[in-house]
Amino acid sequence: MLAGLAPARRRLVLALLALLLVAAAAVTVAVVVPRVSGGSATTAATQDDPPGPVLLVPGYGGSTSSLLTLAERLRTEGRDATVVQVPGEGTGDLNASADVLGTAVDDALRRTGASSVDIVGYSAGGVIARLWAADGGAAQARRVLTLGSPHHGTTVADLAAGLAPAECPEGCQQLTTTSALLARLNAGDETPAGPTWVSVWTTVDQTVTPPDSAELEGAVEVPVQDVCADSRVGHGQLPSDPLVQGIVLAELAAGPPVELTADDCARLRQG
Repeated sequence: MLAGLAPARRRLVLALLALLLVAAAAVTVAVVVPRVSGGSATTAATQDDPPGPVLLVPGYGGSTSSLLTLAERLRTEGRDATVVQVPGEGTGDLNASADVLGTAVDDALRRTGASSVDIVGYSAGGVIARLWAADGGAAQARRVLTLGSPHHGTTVADLAAGLAPAECPEGCQQLTTTSALLARLNAGDETPAGPTWVSVWTTVDQTVTPPDSAELEGAVEVPVQDVCADSRVGHGQLPSDPLVQGIVLAELAAGPPVELTADDCARLRQG
């Protein structure tokens, strides 16, 4: 219990938990980002499908507010975008959130008549998207983009679980670096065949630690600093930062590989 901790340690634990809740909430060279899929696809969704609806999945804490500006930006570009509300304020079993995502995908496909969806999973929302994809959802997806997601856990969750386990619920426990859920998810193919997988993350992330926990084998890796080397965008800013939003829109677009230059860096920063 927090009450049993010394004041200094209690403040540390509360700060760590606050960081987790936020998660739910130079010279630049030309960068060529190749399209890399998780393997050959034998599914209903193909990369030739016209872009369908976009479903945005929040992370730990379940707050949808951090994704609303990104959803609005997508709608401005003509995309059908919906922010999924995960159960238990995003702190419960991530498998249950994956089930909710599956229902939301089915509803979006029925509503729009599209043949596939694009998924954007922010923070733990990217892990939720992977759970859904591994359970057959990959057959319904054209793109799966994770945004600052702790695919291999975060030491912030480790500290919370170690110092105040009663204050680290199931969703928090599942994001530790020794999580059984993540071990199972990463034991096989991290990017099931079908959709194009993209991982966008920031090298200065202080919530997903170490930041390269966001790397996903078989995905297109897009560290924000590979686009703008001097970017200091943090974890909580990822969904709302104009530069990151521009990267997300580019990666969700249909067409050839994306080329991002120094001029693109300045343009994307301006939104």
